[in-house]
This record gives sequence, C-alpha cells and structure tokens, in this order.
Amino acid sequence: MFEYIEYVGIVAFAISGFLIAVKNSLDLLGILVSTFLTALGGGLIRDTILQTTPYSFGHTTPAILILAVIFLLTVFKLYKKDLESNFFFILSDSLGLVAFSISGTSLAIEAGLNLTGVLSIAFISGVGGGVVRDIIINEVPQIFKSGFYGTITLIVALLLYSIWVFGILNYYSLISILVIGVTLRVIAYYKDWHIPKLG
Repeated sequence: MFEYIEYVGIVAFAISGFLIAVKNSLDLLGILVSTFLTALGGGLIRDTILQTTPYSFGHTTPAILILAVIFLLTVFKLYKKDLESNFFFILSDSLGLVAFSISGTSLAIEAGLNLTGVLSIAFISGVGGGVVRDIIINEVPQIFKSGFYGTITLIVALLLYSIWVFGILNYYSLISILVIGVTLRVIAYYKDWHIPKLG
C-alpha cells in the first residue's frame, strides 16, 4: 500500500508542480525542476530525516511517472486555465498533499516514532516539496497563504495514527482517510477556511 500511495502522491504533486511552473512562465528546465521538486521534495526530506535511502533514489518508477505527467500535460495542453479556477490543479494538489501525509505517517509509525515524530514527519512529507518549489520560484509557500493547507496533513496523520493505535489499520481504512483528507482540503479551499489568527 505504501508504494501505491507514494505513486499517487508523486503523480498528483507532479501535476501541480508542472502547472505552477507554467503559470510562472518558467522555461523547460525550470518546469522540469519545479515538477521534480514538487513531486519528490517532501519524500526526499522525509527519508533523509528517517535515515533511509530516499525512495526515488532506489526506484525508477517515480522518475518515469513524473516524465509521463510532463509529456501528457504538454501534449494535451492541460495548462491553459487560470490556476485559481482550475479544479484539476486543486484536486491534484490536494491528492498529493494527503497521499504524502499518509506515506509520511506510515513510515514514521514503522520507524517507531512517537506522536510528535509522526506528526512532524507527516507535515514535512506533505508540504516539503511545495515549500521548496515556492521558495525557488520566489512565491509565498502555500502553507503560509492558506492556514488550513498544512492543517490537513496533521488531521490526516492523527486519523491514521489513531487507527493504527486501535489496531484497525487496513486497506479500506487507508482509502477512507485518503478520501476524507482530499474532500476536506477541496472544501476548505472553496469555502476559504482559515485557522484563527492573532490580532
């Protein structure tokens, strides 16, 4: 299940990374860097912290999936729409966020980390790639513009950790968390939900 969810996250974040790059009028190299960073960045940071060989360094499938995404999006010109109203972008970004939050939580649990460690790894895994990409292209990272964006990773991690503690972690519960997380993120985006601010 880890591999499948990791692949879902890679494809989804590759799509959002590509669309962000095109929106910012990057050249082909910039598009390539943005797409790869978004799709793999969170996983690379996560695996480095967990002191394991980054998943994308030991398997060729991630790179193939990313190149396939770039090819298909270019051929079918699925980047012509404004991102703010592009449901395809919102859905792919939400799916990537939740999928990487799940894979990060799963690896943290497997590594024997406590709840603090699990939440930290889930957060880094979910938002890491997007943060690195946004900094490089000189944009304010999404987690700082939409307070509920990063909150989704913590909610997903708490749900998954609770299910593991109660011994009911299985294929169906993972898929349920994926659906709940993506649905919550999409609703939060269109309803413009934010966590409270001071002042």
